[in-house]
Amino acid sequence: MIALPLAAALALAQVPAGMIDEGVLVVRHDSQEVARETFHLSLRRPGDSTSGWLLDASARWTGPGGHVAVLSPVLELAPDSSPAALAYDVSADGKSERITGRPGPGRFTLRYLIPGVERARELPGGPHIVVADDSVFSPFLLVAWYARPEPAPVTAILPRLASRVTLTVTDSGSAATTLNRDPVTLRHVLITGGPMGPVHVWLDHDGRLMKVELPDRGLRAERLPG
Repeated sequence: MIALPLAAALALAQVPAGMIDEGVLVVRHDSQEVARETFHLSLRRPGDSTSGWLLDASARWTGPGGHVAVLSPVLELAPDSSPAALAYDVSADGKSERITGRPGPGRFTLRYLIPGVERARELPGGPHIVVADDSVFSPFLLVAWYARPEPAPVTAILPRLASRVTLTVTDSGSAATTLNRDPVTLRHVLITGGPMGPVHVWLDHDGRLMKVELPDRGLRAERLPG
């Protein structure tokens, strides 16, 4: 992992409840705002720094004609950063679905529940399992934890697509970029290999998520100040 252990230690020293980070991402397609995402990263069990982590997020997308989709994953991580449980609520066009996920020996099992219907999908496991989605951006922080200067493979579970892909994560070091139109220097992590195309993740010196870019989709998610 690149920066979270230090960031977590600093946060835990200051926040007894165990909240490590929280923020709001504004998602733009070119220059037009299309979504907002709130996220919270905390200890899996408050007060227990060995319990792992909990990331909950909610992304609200507004499409043509005012159609709204809300994507709300909650991901529990074990102390070794592997996924321990997933609960993912998807709501769009008046329909709702819950996706749950659990790791097992050599596999990751997804269950899909809509009113009156339940189905399951077992995906092969692999090294360094992560959960990713091309329309919810804060989970890319957890993918970035695996970045090294040399390209490193991870096994990504894409819950809404019921699929598994191999991604490559590379820590490119500090680089100049912009954040909310202001010039900044941030740590750049490059993720390649998935159906969303290359993903550029930008972190501050404490490992906090500041920006995510999906250039193939023309999307940019930037953290609001404060």
